[in-house]
Amino acid sequence: MKLPFPILLVLSLSVQVCRAQSPGTMRQDSLAVKKPFPKYQILIPATMITYGIVSIKNEELKEVNSNMKEELWTERSHKQLSIDNYLQWAPAVAVYGLNAMGIKGAHNFRDRTIIYGLSTAIMSSIVFTGKSISKEWRPDGSNSYSFPSGHTANAFAAAEFLRREYKDVSVWYGVAGYAVAATTGYLRMYNNKHWLSDVVAGAGVGILSTDLAYYLYPSVKRIFEKKKNKPVVAVPFYSGGAVGVSLVYQF
Repeated sequence: MKLPFPILLVLSLSVQVCRAQSPGTMRQDSLAVKKPFPKYQILIPATMITYGIVSIKNEELKEVNSNMKEELWTERSHKQLSIDNYLQWAPAVAVYGLNAMGIKGAHNFRDRTIIYGLSTAIMSSIVFTGKSISKEWRPDGSNSYSFPSGHTANAFAAAEFLRREYKDVSVWYGVAGYAVAATTGYLRMYNNKHWLSDVVAGAGVGILSTDLAYYLYPSVKRIFEKKKNKPVVAVPFYSGGAVGVSLVYQF
């Protein structure tokens, strides 16, 4: 395991390319049409999550975690980097930045904001539940909230959000988003905050959350449109140990 980061990056980009070419992802998103449940689309993230869960008890996969830690975090200490705390948000910020520059994505401001809010709510719920149930200790022994990686989940949810919004403009927006997400996951291991399995599962959680948000939103929007009053949507979030609530106002 001489080159852990390039391997992680290649795997991440491979996932992005496979998803870009998978059936059902090449069509224009439509909020007016009820879509079938994306069972094939969620196969990759579900596999990643399964790998992470199995790694908690499987001795061979735990050894893979230990080997990766030794590769990145030896007895010779290195300086930790805090950029992952900010990098995790970059793909989502890019969506709004590109729209502000006139490069339009698949949805308008209201729709994409509520979709991203739904994604964040789903992702935060899964991450919080996973950490509470697994009680997996971090590599640095600081606490038992290692599995899955919240930073990585947030980064990959944002990367999939960027891909879904701009896949019909250029595949390279998605590639860039996934590259940033992979870098975030790598830095979580580099900083000795997460095992490899935490990062893999976190990536799966993030991708799955955004895909579910896009699937659910047409139904959510129809419910909103039946109401006379303009709704305020409250969505919880969890990131890096912080829990809060995001408010999304439909106007």
